[in-house]
Amino acid sequence: MHYTLHQLKVFLKIVEIKSITQAANLLHLSQPAISIQLKNFQDQFDIPLTEVVGRKLFITPFGFDIAESAISILNEVENMNTKIQQRKKNLVGPLKITSVSTGKYVIPYYISDFVNQHQGVDLILDVTNKTKVITSLEKNEVDFALVSVLTPSLNLNQLPLLPNKLFWVGKSISKNLSLSNLKKILATTPIIYREQGSATRQAMEKYLADHKIIPSKKLVLTSNEAVKQAILAGLGISLMPIIGLKNAIEGKEVDVIQIKDFPIITNWSLVWQQSKNLSPVALAFIDYLNAQKEQITSKYFDWCNSY
Repeated sequence: MHYTLHQLKVFLKIVEIKSITQAANLLHLSQPAISIQLKNFQDQFDIPLTEVVGRKLFITPFGFDIAESAISILNEVENMNTKIQQRKKNLVGPLKITSVSTGKYVIPYYISDFVNQHQGVDLILDVTNKTKVITSLEKNEVDFALVSVLTPSLNLNQLPLLPNKLFWVGKSISKNLSLSNLKKILATTPIIYREQGSATRQAMEKYLADHKIIPSKKLVLTSNEAVKQAILAGLGISLMPIIGLKNAIEGKEVDVIQIKDFPIITNWSLVWQQSKNLSPVALAFIDYLNAQKEQITSKYFDWCNSY
């Protein structure tokens, strides 16, 4: 069957009024147009929907059955339209975001006010390793991802949020070193690495390779927090994003080494697939970030500018 919503509406009006002429007037259509719509609708059924007896139009029992079904169909269509409008106006639905592990120090501040302003938005936030973040993007399982280094293999849109500053961090180490002294420390002190695939690890390995430094010993840990705790315990030195060290720095628990050509700077960015059809919630979130990101960055991350 190939009936249209317009045919259903016309037929229901005919059932209600039991007059083609009056139905045409109420629907602001010509009588021939109404008659054609009724004929086209009838042609899709082997059983008569209407009958004319003594110049009077009657609805057959089968016609009333079809009318009941038409009412149900049009009600469901109305429900669908209502849901669409609700999502557009009231922002109802999920907002799915994945973030690399260090992003846990960043993304909550850019989400909280938006979610609080729109009670119909259901936030689904997954903080995980970079490999899983990329997989989620590739499989179209999320709206956005928060990363500090882009993945060339994916065609991504990006919205930069704030700089990601990387420093060498240790415990009981001079805060100001020459490059030669730093190289001596890196060559004799255990270096704490993040896991393979981590953007921080990639930056560290590049620095060591560029300066021909071979670690005397290395430890591998799978989260930024674990690396920080290892430094606090005196296990070694590491290249770390300063974003996750605020409390440790203020408590003078770690030393951030100031040296020429540092920090290494990348950018925390919200990214999404270029081909993705973003939901009204996701589009509204982008608009919100474009309008508010500078204020959020200034409010929560101005302290990073001291380094």
